Amino acid sequence: MTGFLDKAYKARDTASTRALYDDWATSYEAELAENGYATPVRCAEALKAHVTDMASPVLDFGCGTGLSGLALKHAGFTTIDGVDLSSEMLEQARTKGAYRQLDTVDAEGTVPRDAYATMSAIGVIGAGAAPISVLHSLMRALQSGGKLVFSLNDHALEDPANEGAIAEWIDCAAARLVFKEHGPHLPGIDLSSTVYVIEKT
Repeated sequence: MTGFLDKAYKARDTASTRALYDDWATSYEAELAENGYATPVRCAEALKAHVTDMASPVLDFGCGTGLSGLALKHAGFTTIDGVDLSSEMLEQARTKGAYRQLDTVDAEGTVPRDAYATMSAIGVIGAGAAPISVLHSLMRALQSGGKLVFSLNDHALEDPANEGAIAEWIDCAAARLVFKEHGPHLPGIDLSSTVYVIEKT
């Protein structure tokens, strides 16, 4: 079953992206589960390994239906706030009991500056979803010394601009790469992803 997955990785404007995810909200989890969605647990465990205060609030950017929030909760994070472009996805996330609060967000990732020392963008950045500019927005908003976990699937990795944006932060020592691992994303459609944890210096 790849009804929406077939459409998900095609570039589109913000309004079309919101409409796609609104329409997908009720069948999203079933479709991903059928294809073995592995990235949320991989990201949550990677973040846990590099965070000392599990009670510090986490911003789950692009939280979707809350699969990422559940993974963070199961990893031991206790205070999770979620934001997403799609209000229909947020309605599904509300049923999970994983979040302190949930809000809609704009496509550019405008979030309060210095409000969070821990952030996630799990399965969010790439063609058909959030642009790589979101990485810059989140890193600018992240507290100094804070950690961001995110993933780039194989489609996103095909665009050198995506890893190039990571290098912009690392190469000038504005951030430090503390974890990078390529592994399963959606094995049912033979798609992998790289999980990163970067620390803002």
